[in-house]
Amino acid sequence: MTKKLQSITNKIAPAAAVAAILIIWYFCSDFEVVPAYMLPSPVSVVKAFVSNFGIMLRQAAVTLQEAFYGLLIGIILAFILAVLMDRFDFLYKALYPVLVITQTIPTIAIAPLLVLWMGFDMAPKITLVVITTFFPVSIGLLSGFRSVDKDAVNLMRAMGAGRFQIFRHIKFPGALPSFFSGLRISASYSVVGAVVSEWLGGFEGLGVYMTRVKKAYAFDKMFAVIAFISIVSILLMGIVSLTERVSMPWLFKNKNKKEN
Repeated sequence: MTKKLQSITNKIAPAAAVAAILIIWYFCSDFEVVPAYMLPSPVSVVKAFVSNFGIMLRQAAVTLQEAFYGLLIGIILAFILAVLMDRFDFLYKALYPVLVITQTIPTIAIAPLLVLWMGFDMAPKITLVVITTFFPVSIGLLSGFRSVDKDAVNLMRAMGAGRFQIFRHIKFPGALPSFFSGLRISASYSVVGAVVSEWLGGFEGLGVYMTRVKKAYAFDKMFAVIAFISIVSILLMGIVSLTERVSMPWLFKNKNKKEN
């Protein structure tokens, strides 16, 4: 009974928090605690969202294409580098600090350089998404590879297994939870990275559309775009979580047994 009550509370709590924020926002706008041109009412934002949904959907097709290509390339590069860093210790010692340093550079500072070097097409946007999404996936995989059960690896070696067999049966399955944790972060970052790059140069996309409505002082539409981007990011994270459940059914079966 207590576990069921906790489960219900955990499901209700996020919705209650969002509802509280919306109510506070509504009253701040309604009583003009903050001027309407700075903080439009949630009702105005919803109306703008509905009326401009078709436009945002068309712009999102471009942004999501950039995010998908960048995320895919980032995953491939992260996988290759994580495998090499796990296999060769000198590469780990040499490249790990470099990976950390790259994350201290603000993406907003890199984006203008990429536009300058690559032009206003998709190339700089995809490159920025790769840079943004590469780190969480590579670190997740690397920590997963290095945290596998050493006894299981030694047992496989004693049975005459090669490096590829150990990787396939022990390291790769063991790294999947860490990989999906990093991928959830990267999936949400991919959309944000694409939008940020579109702010600084481009012809289409949610970032370009956001810049246009901001210059027109249509802040209700701007808030609508922000809400749209948040929804898209949440949906992408949901797709990653669903893929995780399909890829690792044994892990979620064990979790359900423990909860019951």
